[in-house]
Amino acid sequence: MDLIIVESPSKAKTISKYLKGKYKVDASAGHIRDLPVHTLGVDIKNNFEPKYVNSEGKEDIIKRLTDETKKADNVYLATDPDREGEAISWHLQTVLGLDENKENRIEFNEVSQKAIQKALEHPRKINYNLVDAQQARRVLDRLVGYKLSTLLNHKIEDTDGSAKRSLSGGRVQSVALRLIVEREREIQAFKPEEYWNLTAELQDRPKAYSPFKALLEKKETKKYKPSSAEEAEKVLKELENGEYVVSKVKKAVAKSHAPAPFTTSSMQQDASNKLGFSSPETMSLAQHLYEGIETENGDHIAFITYMRTDSVRISAEAQQNALARIRAVYGEEYVPEKPNYYATKKGAQDAHEAVRPIDLEMTPEKAKKLLDRKHFALYKLIYERFLASQMAEAKYNSTQMEIDNSGYVFKASGRVLLFAGYTKVYEDVAAPKKEDEEGIAAAKLLPDLKEGDKLDLVSMQKEQKFTKPPLRYTDASLVKAMEEKGIGRPSTYAPTVSTILDREYVVKEGKYLHITNLGRVVTQLMEERFSDIADLKFTANMEKKLDDVEEGTVNWKSVLRDFYGDFEENLKKAEKDLEGVYIKVPDEVSEEICPVCGRNLVVKSGRFGRFLAC
Repeated sequence: MDLIIVESPSKAKTISKYLKGKYKVDASAGHIRDLPVHTLGVDIKNNFEPKYVNSEGKEDIIKRLTDETKKADNVYLATDPDREGEAISWHLQTVLGLDENKENRIEFNEVSQKAIQKALEHPRKINYNLVDAQQARRVLDRLVGYKLSTLLNHKIEDTDGSAKRSLSGGRVQSVALRLIVEREREIQAFKPEEYWNLTAELQDRPKAYSPFKALLEKKETKKYKPSSAEEAEKVLKELENGEYVVSKVKKAVAKSHAPAPFTTSSMQQDASNKLGFSSPETMSLAQHLYEGIETENGDHIAFITYMRTDSVRISAEAQQNALARIRAVYGEEYVPEKPNYYATKKGAQDAHEAVRPIDLEMTPEKAKKLLDRKHFALYKLIYERFLASQMAEAKYNSTQMEIDNSGYVFKASGRVLLFAGYTKVYEDVAAPKKEDEEGIAAAKLLPDLKEGDKLDLVSMQKEQKFTKPPLRYTDASLVKAMEEKGIGRPSTYAPTVSTILDREYVVKEGKYLHITNLGRVVTQLMEERFSDIADLKFTANMEKKLDDVEEGTVNWKSVLRDFYGDFEENLKKAEKDLEGVYIKVPDEVSEEICPVCGRNLVVKSGRFGRFLAC
């Protein structure tokens, strides 16, 4: 009998069900070989040769897979379809003594009977460009993480002199942390500016329509807001002597195009915005939906395609199935004249499709009976986003109106839904709403007025406002910023967020990420001593080099050599300059008062997290 080896026991169960006993399916439970845990594991002098060892605790799995390999007619390596999966297959091939010239690597983007059968019909050799790209990342991250973490742990202390254990520095996490620190600096440096909103409620002269609201936007042709109460009063006096006249009317049928199907990043952002899930939680749920879940009726079913992707491409078959379903459920008018195609952003790896449901017959209604609350919520989001991505545009009757009085221009806008299009299925919360900047909702059509029509003032609302600082990052907005700046890849977004939270460089208050004093100290040290690693462009450029290794245009060890020379120099200089120097992390003072001494309590860290202490 042939043997198929996958990474996860859950995926093994799902595949076994589809193959109905014709193959033996077993799981490696992730990597079976890796760099050692307690030593560097990289021979720097010998051209950065990695020293791989069998992973701790995997002895029984290796023995079982070795025995099964000996008995099998053929062995197929079916680990995940990306760099990491390719490297795991290569490690399996090495440890199990498989012939490296044999075509025994199979990959599929979804765990379905059809996809697995097709993969078995088209095995290939291991792609060493993919393996080398993973090795380059692994060794690079080990060199940076191991050396930096040692320095940080030796040099950073609490105010009481105790060392801050379990600190880590990393290529991607250091830059993500810098983004949060820079945002905090912007917030601290921000000086709010006063302005006043003047909102006029106006009525047409014949009173044929209901009154509507318009906001003061311009003075003559320039944007304008009164900057003080006195100035606002002066404007109101001038308006009293003038007349409200419609100066501009623009009517159009506005169209809103459906959003692209999910990438890893957009899925994490939407799950955060709509469901309140953190990035690590979203990825964990998506992993289960991809590998297959034991449902309440005893089945083992996979629900979605591979969840680590930065492509918005979908297969022709998936598109045809979506269009057929839209036609059947919603009607012909919801099918676009030409199928929707989306451009994958520059620099994205286009190896996989976007995240989508495997089978559109598995509707959210059916899935609800099979899944728990959180898995169902994420599946419903993925299902609806995919279906919506293939639907016709939404159409609105849109009106923009300007009303002039004494050179002051008030603006009103309104829109009414003509045709729901994709919004019948999915509401894109990230899409800009047709509202003015202060949120006067444009939920209804404005009166049918024409230029030159005169209006009466019903009431005037005057409101003091202040400009606001930029918002702190959330999980979702940090992932979005990392993606936009080319920092990390779909597989690293969620682990990076987890790491900076676990290390207590950042804490969550509500949904927002707040930098701690420890995070500030670590970032400052990185900026001063390792400016390359803390630099956004440098990190994004390194991602590009790893992509070049995957494409076979750059040798992976040359990437390591180019990087390590400067890094080692910086490290030696930092160690020399900081000899005998220990950096204290200032106490974080809370608002809480100590009941014993009456002073403010401070935030400390212990084995079980942060706590208040005298």
